[in-house]
Amino acid sequence: MIPVYDLHTHTTMTDGEMLPIELVRRMAVLGYKTVAITDHADSTNLCELLASLQRLIPAAREYGVTLLPGVELTHVPPSQIPGLAREAKEHGARIVVVHGETAMEPVAPGTNSAACGCDDVDVLAHPGLITPEDALRASGHQVALEITSRGGHNRTNGHVVRVALAAGCQMVIDSDAHGPGDLLDARAKNLVGRGAGLDQGQCSRVVSLNIQEWLLRRK
Repeated sequence: MIPVYDLHTHTTMTDGEMLPIELVRRMAVLGYKTVAITDHADSTNLCELLASLQRLIPAAREYGVTLLPGVELTHVPPSQIPGLAREAKEHGARIVVVHGETAMEPVAPGTNSAACGCDDVDVLAHPGLITPEDALRASGHQVALEITSRGGHNRTNGHVVRVALAAGCQMVIDSDAHGPGDLLDARAKNLVGRGAGLDQGQCSRVVSLNIQEWLLRRK
């Protein structure tokens, strides 16, 4: 079984349906070894979310899952992204996701650009019609571009793949899970990647990405 990962999930701490430990347990059953919980965050709740996730790490370990405490910076002004991402890392975040300029929501213009140029951002989620220039910036700062299974957000996956490949960006395939029905097994992740335009070799490399090694390379 491929030790799959998910770097973008939500729980009852914000708008998800599952308690954090239920999410972890369900992921363990599906074969996940690395899971980031990245509930929606801004300046009002960032520190509290991360403190709660630190307390969950031992329980996740009992299920064989390495829990990466994280946040998804959501609808914050682009100018605040670098400062909030740094604050998140200082408070123990292993993964900082930025809620990208999806076609489904009125995300502030400039969000993609700010995230792609920030060394403390790890993943730009559902970046919509990201520009080639921003993708090159992401590549230079080792920010991964997300291919998502989330309904609506996934409408631009094909564009994201084309731009990411041209720029040499790392890609990740995530669920953006909010409920049990959103979780993906390895086969489903593979289908998301193939459907977005990755060939089988490219898709296998993305799905089997060793997250711990990737994070070490980013430092």
